[in-house]
Amino acid sequence: MSRDDLFTTPPETTVADKSAEAATPIFTAPLAARMRPRTLAEFAGQTHILSPGQLLRRAIESDRIQSLIFYGPPGTGKTSLAQIIARHTKSKFERLSGVESNVADMRRVLSAAANRLANTGQPTILFIDEIHRFNKAQQDILLPDVEGGNVRLIGATTHNPFFFVNSPLVSRSQIFELRPLTEEELYHLMNRALADSERGLGHLRIHAAENALRHLATISDGDARKALNALEVAALTTEPDPDGFIRINLAVAEQSIQRKAIVYDGDGDAHYDTISAFIKSMRGSDPDATLYWLAKMIHAGEDPRFITRRIVICSAEDVGLADPMALILANAAHQAAEFIGWPEARIPIAEAAIYIATANKSNTSIVSIDAALEDVRSGRTLAVPEHLRDAHYAGAKKLGHGRGYQYAHDHPDHFVPQDHLGAARRYYEPTEQGAEKKIKERVEKWRALIVESRTGGQLHQ
Repeated sequence: MSRDDLFTTPPETTVADKSAEAATPIFTAPLAARMRPRTLAEFAGQTHILSPGQLLRRAIESDRIQSLIFYGPPGTGKTSLAQIIARHTKSKFERLSGVESNVADMRRVLSAAANRLANTGQPTILFIDEIHRFNKAQQDILLPDVEGGNVRLIGATTHNPFFFVNSPLVSRSQIFELRPLTEEELYHLMNRALADSERGLGHLRIHAAENALRHLATISDGDARKALNALEVAALTTEPDPDGFIRINLAVAEQSIQRKAIVYDGDGDAHYDTISAFIKSMRGSDPDATLYWLAKMIHAGEDPRFITRRIVICSAEDVGLADPMALILANAAHQAAEFIGWPEARIPIAEAAIYIATANKSNTSIVSIDAALEDVRSGRTLAVPEHLRDAHYAGAKKLGHGRGYQYAHDHPDHFVPQDHLGAARRYYEPTEQGAEKKIKERVEKWRALIVESRTGGQLHQ
């Protein structure tokens, strides 16, 4: 039996049941594999691309499929959809793996596809699972046959193809993102499996409580494979009641699925999307959302240093001088997390994150330095004014360095109007947020004195 047969006609045998008139099927393939949808009508989820009238649905129904890349988390139907497309378009389905297949495998499949098309006219769907794991040279091998139409490529990946798949291959493919299934979609999918006696669990006398199925749907996090396989574990490991019914209640469901596995890849979209949501929640002054995204990263085993580095950045970029204590606390949390590690590190990290989320906000630090950097990059570089130049070495005075410089601490309020730049530029515009309101008062007073001295001719240039 070929590998593909596992996903089309599930292998099974039958055993006589002394208490039943009909034989009971015994399956060797997992429930998730047996319940793979065979048609678009059976396919669960992905309505954003497969609803009537949507682009991918129209392309499949009109047999106008070219090269496709499906990306999304596990258990969302990437493989199943590729098989449905092959079946609907009467194409030969060939499957390679980005983990297991080598160049020789690729050349063999591509050569067979070209011969098949030339001799019989039958197109080939080449499905490559985890295509992002092919190196650049391997991906480049596909290009001539994809370009020439010898194969219709369908790549599947859990990583964003715009970052992990070669640009030439991406440019020749249509990209479709598959999303996690909703809890309701998973709930109906499990009910379908319970009722299906041909491929599912319908041959068993099962009574599954609604709250048990909904628990599985929730904990599966949109992964149909995880939900169906957990349901099968529950059914096959639960002893029937005296009346012959296998009763799957909430306690059984909880034992069958165990700890929730967060969809979180350390170098993929979930990694960067979650930290992005975390930062934006702190910036947006939402402590509850901040704690949720932090908890997700902690649960997934994220490196605490990765989290605290972002907290330090956020404290300076988004809180800044409105509350200078934020940077101090963020840096302290970074050092504490480095020192103690998980799980205790969650406490100082949460303290810093909550502080930043609830602090007064000002982004003047980043706006000001970026404005100054832009001037340095795009304009004429300003020379250091003579009176500010270093005057501590022999011969400096002969050059006029330091002449006329006024020491600020010798003047009232430790301030004296003098030119420190050699040009009229303003980069820092303080807000009235938190502690920065006091800073604004001082800065405006100093700037007024400088303007007054400049107009009166008293400002040292």
